[in-house]
Amino acid sequence: MKLLFVSNLFPDTSEPWRGLDNATLLHHLADRWQIRVLAGRPALPFASRPREPRKEDAPFTPEYVATPYVPKFGSRWNHRLMARALRGHVRELRGRGEIDVLLGSWLFPDCCALAELAREFDLPFVAIAQGSDVHQYLAMPVRRRIMRHLLPQAAAVITRSEKLARLLGEAGLLRDRLHPVYNGVDLEVFRPGDRCAARRELGLSADARVILFVGNLYPIKNPLLLPRALVRLAGNSPKTRPILVMVGGGPLEVDTRRLAARLGVEDRVIFAGRKDAAGVARFMQAADVLCLPSKNEGVPNVILESFACGLPVVASRVGGIAEVHPGDDFGRLVSNGEPEGFALALGDVLRAPPDAARLRTHALQFSWARTAAAYHALLCQACR
Repeated sequence: MKLLFVSNLFPDTSEPWRGLDNATLLHHLADRWQIRVLAGRPALPFASRPREPRKEDAPFTPEYVATPYVPKFGSRWNHRLMARALRGHVRELRGRGEIDVLLGSWLFPDCCALAELAREFDLPFVAIAQGSDVHQYLAMPVRRRIMRHLLPQAAAVITRSEKLARLLGEAGLLRDRLHPVYNGVDLEVFRPGDRCAARRELGLSADARVILFVGNLYPIKNPLLLPRALVRLAGNSPKTRPILVMVGGGPLEVDTRRLAARLGVEDRVIFAGRKDAAGVARFMQAADVLCLPSKNEGVPNVILESFACGLPVVASRVGGIAEVHPGDDFGRLVSNGEPEGFALALGDVLRAPPDAARLRTHALQFSWARTAAAYHALLCQACR
């Protein structure tokens, strides 16, 4: 069977981290589906640039399509602009008989554009809700109205947490066609390792207490909380004071560096940049605890990956996090989104870390094979 995946959330060589979970899903479906990819790239007029696929994604022959996008005031038109940019590509693939079903990720504008094209070319359509496209966009009247109008055309909407399904259902969208499916974890890459060896490799002190953050440095991820929490984590001596390693990048990196300097902890905050999956896993094997102070989330893969490495997690009690984080035996869930609350939770976990083997066992249920099987069943159902 033939699947066309359409989303702006798909990696290329210049942004290999973009939509990595979607690419990983497609690789786990590739033994059952012939897959093509159309990856939209929001672009202002005359601002698009050529993109190249990662080597491992070449079998999907990705086409990176510049899709006009009007910031802030374009909610009424952005899905139509995207549909217009993609229409010729879908028409050509449809004419060659290379599409049995469409799969889109990110509800607006991507899946709304795909809904219009699915209707126009008489194709079944499945949508994926990621997280912020539900949490934020349902609160925007124009986007909410467009999603309520177009998304009922989907044979199914797959949500990456139970919470996202509840929010969409409460908004009156597709109550009988909402299917929560958690992302999987590469259990071979993300696994416990020798902490001392990992620290030597990464240049981290063997006796340091290492707090790890992995994610985009965006406002919703709340990275500015971490230096503030670090200040409140007092150690017995300068040598044993915790250090913070931030793996990722984004627009708040400069502000986070400045804040760390202003608070006098710049010597204890390491900005490691973005890393591939193996690089992230190595930092997890070196760390004592992962901290995720997000303001909102679906179910972030980084939590499951951390558990797979035997690493406890201190995270905000938001979104779907509590669906996969069982609580104090696995780290802490912090309801008070203040630095003091995170400092207290991190201190508790550093003093009495949970059993690593138990964390790993919990993560084993979140395999990509299981996730891909659920997607395959829903895509086949859509084709009937």
